[in-house]
Amino acid sequence: MYHRSSIQMVLSSSFTAVAVTGMIFLGLTLFLRFSHATNAQMAESSRRVLSQVNLNMDRYLRDMMRISDTVYYKVIKDTDLAEASLDDALELLWESSREGVVSIAVFSGDGELIAAAPLQELKNSVTPERESWFAAAEERIENLHFSTPHVQDLFEDPDYRYRWVVSLSRQVELTRAGNIQSGVLLVDMSFGGIEQICKDVDLGHSQGYLYLTDRSGEIIYHPRQQLIYAGLLEENNLTAAGYTDGTHTEKFQGQTRQVTVKTVGYTGWKLVAVVPSTTLWDNYGQIILFFLFVVLFSVYLLIFVNLRLSGWITAPVKKLDRAVKALEAGEQVADFDVGGPYEVEHLSHSIESMVSTMRHLMDDIIQQEKQKRRSELDVLQAQINPHFLYNTLDSVVWMTENGRTEDAVVMLTSLARFFRISLSRGSSVIPIADELEHARHYLTIQKMRYKNKFSADIQAEDGVEQLYTIKLVIQPVLENAIYHGMTYADGDGEIHVRAFRDGCDVVIEVTDNGPGMPEDVVERLLDPAGPAVPGAKGSGIGFRNVHRRIQLTFGPAYGLTILSEPDAGTAVRIRIPALDREAAERYRKEGER
Repeated sequence: MYHRSSIQMVLSSSFTAVAVTGMIFLGLTLFLRFSHATNAQMAESSRRVLSQVNLNMDRYLRDMMRISDTVYYKVIKDTDLAEASLDDALELLWESSREGVVSIAVFSGDGELIAAAPLQELKNSVTPERESWFAAAEERIENLHFSTPHVQDLFEDPDYRYRWVVSLSRQVELTRAGNIQSGVLLVDMSFGGIEQICKDVDLGHSQGYLYLTDRSGEIIYHPRQQLIYAGLLEENNLTAAGYTDGTHTEKFQGQTRQVTVKTVGYTGWKLVAVVPSTTLWDNYGQIILFFLFVVLFSVYLLIFVNLRLSGWITAPVKKLDRAVKALEAGEQVADFDVGGPYEVEHLSHSIESMVSTMRHLMDDIIQQEKQKRRSELDVLQAQINPHFLYNTLDSVVWMTENGRTEDAVVMLTSLARFFRISLSRGSSVIPIADELEHARHYLTIQKMRYKNKFSADIQAEDGVEQLYTIKLVIQPVLENAIYHGMTYADGDGEIHVRAFRDGCDVVIEVTDNGPGMPEDVVERLLDPAGPAVPGAKGSGIGFRNVHRRIQLTFGPAYGLTILSEPDAGTAVRIRIPALDREAAERYRKEGER
């Protein structure tokens, strides 16, 4: 069923995949644009909130600075401490701003209390000149100093109240009997005012919050300040203190957060608004659900429409496919009248015509390949050393002229039998026994020509001689063994021919005790594109001829293997399939057609 509808499925799935991919791409693009816009909107919202908080904080700090300026420029500057006291003026100023101010105090340069309101008695354990706000005021002579939140514990309070304050300190000049002395003015602001400004901030997100740090990152206000002081919670305040004003994305304790920073004027404090990424994703939930619903519904609709449409288009194509499969199954006649659109009908007629043409062409090609293979084998066969005949006849003439008639008769007899087997009544496949006999006659002739300079023997394993091979595969190997081995052999040369079974194959091995060959020469001998072997008769043509004829006949798994090393002799193995009479007849008919 799948194969019959494969074209339909391809069309349906392709159309659906393209459409769904386009929808997903469009949806993701819109989603990313929306998320980017949402992030930008949230960042802008956080910036607006921080701007408003900054205005409120700025107003509150200006009020405190205004009180400090009033005490300094309208009270301290106009009072000579040798003639008048500052207590009444400080008490009056404190009464008018008691909602935001916890206390006002003036100290001399050595830490002596000059005046204070509303409390006027320092604790015995307090040393003002050692307090951080006192030292900071003396270091910043021209500027005001705002401290971090701390408990106000300078004065003896009959009510035993301890209030959280932020100290505003500054260096002042005190006049005593006309002399100018250095002093410090301290205004303790109620931390509740700062806390009230910050804690009522609504960032528009349930998990978002705002906190305040000084310029070094120490927390001034945090909605979970007590937990942070107790070590139960951590905040990334030190890193946030280094941020520039604007929106940043940070990862803290495995959570991605959107952090917006605003610097408070005069103080260097930083307002930090934090919105966790979980809050951002909460806003995307409904959009994602709606997007998934639209995609799933669209996919269902597209699949339904595409299946119907592709089914209507592919029905004639499937019918044509069945006709082609019928031809593949071996049927001689197939119905190519598929109907359908003009293009499909035209295609069916073209295929029908093409099938007819291909059948004729295949028959022609088969015949041409057989003829080509036969011609190539004939050419290779014709290359088998024709000068051997001339050299042998020259030797017969020489023997006759020198009265060696019997030797001449033996050589001519061997030559006649040699060529009788070579011809083999025109057959290219002969019994291995004939091929070995052919080799014996060749060795007889060559031993007489070389005056018995070498000895030779031929052995065959039982049953091997009844098998078949293509002819003239041993003689060229023997020729190379004589020319390249025996000519240069030290002492008596030896040539051994052995035929044996190796599994489903037959191996005919020719070994000699000649000088051997280096590895590079061995590699060139069977390389059809390699150069001729220099300084040697035959130059390796006989090896290549035999190797090529065997592979043309039986395939690349068969052929020659040469094993040789300098001063170690040479062994040539001829590997052919083990062919009985029936198998040999098939090869003979193929080669002679």
